[in-house]
Amino acid sequence: MNALIYTLGVVGFIIGVAVSIGLHELGHMYPAKKFGIKVTQFFVGFGNTVWSVKRGETEYGIKSIPLGGYVKLVGMLPPAKDADPHEVRTTNTGLFTQLISDARNAEYEHVDDKDLDRLFYRKPWWQKLIVMAGGPMVNVLIAIVLFTIVFMGFGALKPSTTVNTVSDCAISDAEAGRTCTSKDPITPAKKAGLLPGDQITSFNGHRVTSWDGLTKLIRANGSREAAIGFERDGKAREVSVATSVLARADVDDPTKTVNVGFLGVAPTETYVRQGPGYVVSTMGTYVKGTAEAIVHLPQRMVDVTKAAFGGKRDADGPISVVGASRVAGEMVTVDDPTWGERVQRVLVLLAGLNLFLALFNFIPLLPLDGGHIAGALYEAVRRGIARLRGQPDPGYVDVAKMLPVAYAVGALLMLMSVILIYADIVNPVKLS
Repeated sequence: MNALIYTLGVVGFIIGVAVSIGLHELGHMYPAKKFGIKVTQFFVGFGNTVWSVKRGETEYGIKSIPLGGYVKLVGMLPPAKDADPHEVRTTNTGLFTQLISDARNAEYEHVDDKDLDRLFYRKPWWQKLIVMAGGPMVNVLIAIVLFTIVFMGFGALKPSTTVNTVSDCAISDAEAGRTCTSKDPITPAKKAGLLPGDQITSFNGHRVTSWDGLTKLIRANGSREAAIGFERDGKAREVSVATSVLARADVDDPTKTVNVGFLGVAPTETYVRQGPGYVVSTMGTYVKGTAEAIVHLPQRMVDVTKAAFGGKRDADGPISVVGASRVAGEMVTVDDPTWGERVQRVLVLLAGLNLFLALFNFIPLLPLDGGHIAGALYEAVRRGIARLRGQPDPGYVDVAKMLPVAYAVGALLMLMSVILIYADIVNPVKLS
């Protein structure tokens, strides 16, 4: 049964990735067509064509390698300065010059005179900006929708005032994880006879309605006697016990430790539906964490490369779509979750993936969407300054000059993909 559920998790995640890619490309294509730009291809995946159909001037299809997608917007590269778009140059000096020339020629092989006003580079900068930002913004929207479904529909895990476990011994955070010995002091909770399933209702006469509130009361109690009210099997009870003083992580700064009161109970976590504010704040936390992960991606890739050849794999490190699919399979089977929890876990994984794709694509380097966005903004600034100074229009930004950078970045991304996929095969991230 687990094998079947695992497979369903993997397949469901892959379908979600394919849909996300398709919607990303739709985010480019829809405004492009609205602005009159000629769009000849819309594909999900790379490699050999598995299926395609032509509708009007656009061919829609699926390719064999589901690692991305693309939309062919005609005229992304402007012709060389003072050159006829139909003119084909066959001789150039220098490798990069030849590459740029070949790219320009390929861009205009199928351009007719009637298409000249439909070329991407001839459109106003703000239309270029909308077209190129449309893809990653769709990924942001997908992430928002999925997080909203998860947190407002299913709920978020929150600690309750119901006891889940009672610690046997009172040890500091620095010693957490080790086995208790006969020399370790018994926790106040164990002395008081608290049991898993007890619901704590009051502490020193203060009504307890949340785990955070209970934690503050316990930490502030020091080593003083405490009257603890709780319910067990529907009956109200009360015990008195002195809390211990232990070195615990500071609530405001987890890198520091402070001596605070300690009881020795851990809460039962339950799913609680959240409001829009929680979705917004959680999205903000995810955006910050994702941005930091992208900034540190070079160092993380070094760690992944080491892991691919025998090193230890960081569970929080980058993974490929292959690795993410395996994680999806494990997430729907580990800890014997309910079907609701399985769906929720896959949706969170897809939401995180879409957020990463959006932020990564905003990096201002070709061939990423951010490179074209930067070109459009640069064109707007350059033309705006020329107008203010009363100078002639400097014309369109020639993004073709950045093709050497695009080729280098593209090659680097391919290398990273190969390393990640290889590492995910030989030394995958495991949840259990």
